[in-house]
Amino acid sequence: MSRIVAIVGRPNVGKSTLFNRLTGERKAIVDDFSGVTRDRHYGRSDWNGIEFTVVDTGGFVPRSADLFETAIREQVHIAIEEAAVLIFMVDVQSDIHPLDQEFATLLHRNKKPVLLCVNKVDNEKLRLEAPAFYALGFENIYELSATNGSGTGELLDAVAEVLVNIPVPEIDETSEYPRIAIVGRPNVGKSSLINALLGYERNIVTNIAGTTRDSIDTIYKSYGKEVILIDTAGIRRKSKVHENIEFYSVMRSLRSLENADVVAIILDATLGIEAQDLNLFWMAHRLGKGIVILVNKWDLVEKETNTHLKFTEIINERISPFVDVPIIYISALNKQRIFQAMETILSVHENLNTKIPTHKLNDFLLPLIESNPPPSRKGKFVKIKFATQLPSRRVAFALFCNLPQYVADSYSRFLENKLRENFSFSGVPISIFFRKK
Repeated sequence: MSRIVAIVGRPNVGKSTLFNRLTGERKAIVDDFSGVTRDRHYGRSDWNGIEFTVVDTGGFVPRSADLFETAIREQVHIAIEEAAVLIFMVDVQSDIHPLDQEFATLLHRNKKPVLLCVNKVDNEKLRLEAPAFYALGFENIYELSATNGSGTGELLDAVAEVLVNIPVPEIDETSEYPRIAIVGRPNVGKSSLINALLGYERNIVTNIAGTTRDSIDTIYKSYGKEVILIDTAGIRRKSKVHENIEFYSVMRSLRSLENADVVAIILDATLGIEAQDLNLFWMAHRLGKGIVILVNKWDLVEKETNTHLKFTEIINERISPFVDVPIIYISALNKQRIFQAMETILSVHENLNTKIPTHKLNDFLLPLIESNPPPSRKGKFVKIKFATQLPSRRVAFALFCNLPQYVADSYSRFLENKLRENFSFSGVPISIFFRKK
């Protein structure tokens, strides 16, 4: 089960404020990258060493007033199915609203953990009113003020307690296969790409039951290697997701990101790279996944000389500073370059598993650092003595020095660029940590 925490509740109870507090205010939790839109409604957070994805359901509600309440109900249905934990928010400054009661009835019917969060408890008088919400039928309530942060720690303790007890899936015979997630906005051609791959090669070994009824992870043979294609394209033909296709697609993509090794982000060539594409890109980056960008429907674009170069330049501007990402122009409908795309994905997976021997890493980095030392700050000089690659699923390096707090971000990017120039890390985020020797 994925570690997705969804914040649900009626409008104006403080969902977005809590979301922003969990994902945006503490620099230790979430990094800000250029190009990430301010109106994103999902992000990464952690508490007591447990990382998880936070989703603010209210952000996806259509603007149309007559669809408003219907839409948020739909999103609760989707969140119940896709999230591991549900934070149900209510407002202590108002009585129990009929919508609160309706949400509570809906949440009681499912088996997912629900944490009832009574928000806007800003003083002792309001604290005395909070117990009234026990009438909604939940065992515990968590009183907090999302605005000033009081009570947030207790809520996060409860979230972490649930997440740490999520059973780890049993390792099966397919565990050694690369896991490739095909993600993107609705109607960009995810299904078309997968159907083109499977329909052409027809090398399906077996089907693995997915985490939801309409999610099938398929073992696919490509270039003599077997991979697992994680298909996020299956959209339910149900009325409750009719107005929330975008939200449903995002929830499915978030689950796939967590379970994947390499993420193939599908763009629509006729639309370019859009806000949700960037959000998925930076979520994959934050998780340390391998990334490939596939620009689909390239056959529909009127081309001139260097059209793809101009398109690539636009994409690189939007994803800067992480531009060492393969970009392949495909047509799933015409099967144009789809096998080149798979070859590139497999190459990125190999890069993701690159392990540089410690002696080789130091033989490369230490002379480079000696000739290009970190700039002094406040009269302090940083001396880096040793480097090693960390034993983790993502590509990460630790550099040991006397004053790690004085190493500028620009110097970290300089070292990252040099590593990319000399080793095969295309499509792979690199993390560099400076530690006290």
